[in-house]
Amino acid sequence: MSDQRNSTIRTLRRLWPYVRPHRARMSVVLSATMLAMLCGLGIPLLTQRIVDGPIQNKETAVLPWLILGVLALGLGEAGLFYVRRKLAARPAAEVEASMRADLYQHLQRLQVSFHDRWQSGQLLSRATNDLSTIRRFVAFAIVFLIVNSVVVVIGMGIIAFLSPWLLIVSLCGALPLIVISYFFEAKFKVVARRAQDQAGDLTTTVEESVLGIRVLKAFGRGPELSKRFLAQARELRETELKKVSILAALWSVLIVLPELSIAGMLAVGAIGIVNGWLTVGALVAAVAVSAYLRWPIDSIGWLLAETNQAASAAERYWEVRDVEVTIADPAAPVSLPAPIRGHVRFEDVRFAFEDGREVLTGIDLDLRPGETLALVGATGSGKTTLTALVPRLADVTGGRVTIDGVDVRDLSLEDLRRVVGTAFEEPVLFSASVTENVALGVPDVDEARVREALRVAKAEEFVDALPWGLATRIGEQGLSLSGGQRQRLALARAVVGRPAVLVLDDPLSALDVHTEAEVEGALRRVLRGVTALVVAHRPSTVQLADRVAMLVDGKIAAVGSHRELLDTNDEYRRLLSSMDDELIEEEVAS
Repeated sequence: MSDQRNSTIRTLRRLWPYVRPHRARMSVVLSATMLAMLCGLGIPLLTQRIVDGPIQNKETAVLPWLILGVLALGLGEAGLFYVRRKLAARPAAEVEASMRADLYQHLQRLQVSFHDRWQSGQLLSRATNDLSTIRRFVAFAIVFLIVNSVVVVIGMGIIAFLSPWLLIVSLCGALPLIVISYFFEAKFKVVARRAQDQAGDLTTTVEESVLGIRVLKAFGRGPELSKRFLAQARELRETELKKVSILAALWSVLIVLPELSIAGMLAVGAIGIVNGWLTVGALVAAVAVSAYLRWPIDSIGWLLAETNQAASAAERYWEVRDVEVTIADPAAPVSLPAPIRGHVRFEDVRFAFEDGREVLTGIDLDLRPGETLALVGATGSGKTTLTALVPRLADVTGGRVTIDGVDVRDLSLEDLRRVVGTAFEEPVLFSASVTENVALGVPDVDEARVREALRVAKAEEFVDALPWGLATRIGEQGLSLSGGQRQRLALARAVVGRPAVLVLDDPLSALDVHTEAEVEGALRRVLRGVTALVVAHRPSTVQLADRVAMLVDGKIAAVGSHRELLDTNDEYRRLLSSMDDELIEEEVAS
């Protein structure tokens, strides 16, 4: 239990760097809350003066002043609570915003392999629900945990001043309350963490259902996914009900024990009044203080539950933030020699996944400046992995990749990705204008550059036909466009920065052969001198390359022109035959 509590404290302590810039404002919030609670504690003491003074002695001269004192304390309490609420909102919101911004930036820096492993819904729930929980903790729970604990101690001191016997009775109710709250705290934390994880799984299912709605409808799998969603929703509901049952049991104890304590104080106080060692005013004041402490004592269990929920949220947040960024800028980046030629070399390149599975087992490949090299191979041979090594979307586990003789790991990521343009097999577009999608990652690009890139990708004509041309907003994932249109915009994005090296992971698969040839031809004409590495899954793409490299079992099995390999390599012919039997027959016949 103590280890769990220490873990909670350590986790919450890590929030301090975010809270520290707002410590002055939070100190004012804490002070205002404390003064408000002390104003409330002062009212029972004035009540004692009224009962034991004007009422007991039938002297009404000072009664108006005492009543005004009670009114002033009440107004002061209300005003200070207003100040607390007004001031607490901004720092808590800024803590949440800062943590969310840092999480988002960290996610952008993390390597692609991390995103391959993590569900997007889990990341989304950490950036939304969990940070909202932390905001509530900063704005409310942490303040009242401190204030209420101090107020309970002060209140107990007041009761001890009024009568030590009444303090003993009050402690008989308070001490079991603390022990029970401690027990429920640990139990609640486990269930709260489970609920947060289940909420993340549910978010993932919803997100996948929305993004894949066309597939679900086309294959009639909507009802099946609905069953999965309902099952996850039921699990989350059961966990939330378990949280409620724990809190219900805790609250029943929180209500009963203070009531028993007040009943005991009345019984002991009545005996004291009869025997003359306690005044009526002291008993009234002690009971009033005990009633006032009802919420501070009752709230401790709930505040501890909120604290544990915040700790669980913080643990989930730091699970992501603590993931090491393995692909980062070197300590002392170097620059490429000018002018940049775009000479790419793979030197004994090896790559293995984190589970130890080796995909590339010693790649030696030389892309001459201005050359277009097609990379072919069976599915799963490592083509995409090989192309990912050039812009450092993944890092080699052995050997090195160089551009103009410089290891890509010695370049800053910004410089490297300015030199290397990339287009992927699956074109990803964002809910933004055509210009914003094409100019992604190129600061201050003008319309002329965007149009040039669209012309290269043979996309200018269909873009101009859109309702607002370049300003037309593309729907989420670009699903309002055809597959070919999406791929041409993705290709335009790759070339808008005029890179020296172009990596194309079969970005033309959704184009017809004629359009594909036009795009390749335009690339040759406009981007003359660019070194291109193209993953090819179609014979028509292979023919447009200067040379072809065949990847087999993680190694380069053959390199040569398309015609050379077709004439001399049986495995290459079989590979192309699987792409397009008819085209191979025509090639052989000619």
